[in-house]
Amino acid sequence: MPQPLRIAIAGALGRMGRQMAETVAADSRLELVARFHRPGSTGEGLVERDEALALADVVVDFTTPAASAELAKACAARGGPALVIGSTGFDVADLQAIAEAAKKIAIVRSGSYSLGLNVLTGLVEQAATALGPDDCDIEIFEAHHRLKVDAPSGTALMLGEAAARGRGVRLDDVAKRARDGVTGPRSAGEIGFAVLRGGSIIGEHSVSFLSDGERLTLSHLAGDRSMFARGAVAAALWVAFRPPGEYGMRDVLGFADS
Repeated sequence: MPQPLRIAIAGALGRMGRQMAETVAADSRLELVARFHRPGSTGEGLVERDEALALADVVVDFTTPAASAELAKACAARGGPALVIGSTGFDVADLQAIAEAAKKIAIVRSGSYSLGLNVLTGLVEQAATALGPDDCDIEIFEAHHRLKVDAPSGTALMLGEAAARGRGVRLDDVAKRARDGVTGPRSAGEIGFAVLRGGSIIGEHSVSFLSDGERLTLSHLAGDRSMFARGAVAAALWVAFRPPGEYGMRDVLGFADS
């Protein structure tokens, strides 16, 4: 019988960190070997980061952009372990640091680890390919709990990237992240974003394709955080012992090869 994959969890005291620990502990294919949080955090069986890295085959990280970038550097400096990153809201410097680390270790980074959302991403790309900018406007809506700090969400941006990819354009060139005041008529080809924050909403996303006389909406509703944890487990099992590189859930699910 193969040995269980050794998993360490970063951000262990956060909501996703606790959910990941529960999900890993219940999976016979995995062994939870270490949990760590911010430097100096103690109690609840926590260890320091370097000790955790020495024990693990894969680290699962749902923390913050800056912490994820630093963790990627630390993993790369010692030649492993592999890394599954679920943080969102990265700036250019953080993304560059992760890309540099991926030259030495295997990293899966995704705006969402939900299987349903990743299927939705593929459908959005297909719809955007079929419904060009002269036919349809695209609007992306997302809603999350009051404590979420970045907007639009990483998943909304992932959906925007899929729509832009379907139309053969760069999202940064066509994204409209906010509207306020007298904005004038909508520009052709624009991909708009709308954001709601409040209560305990785990995650809602929809992409609407709007033309004269009709609207097509593709949507996804998150029921609880366990689905993200299950997706992160799938990513960990896939990325372990892969060659260095930065991968996404399209790779994990085999969509990138289709």
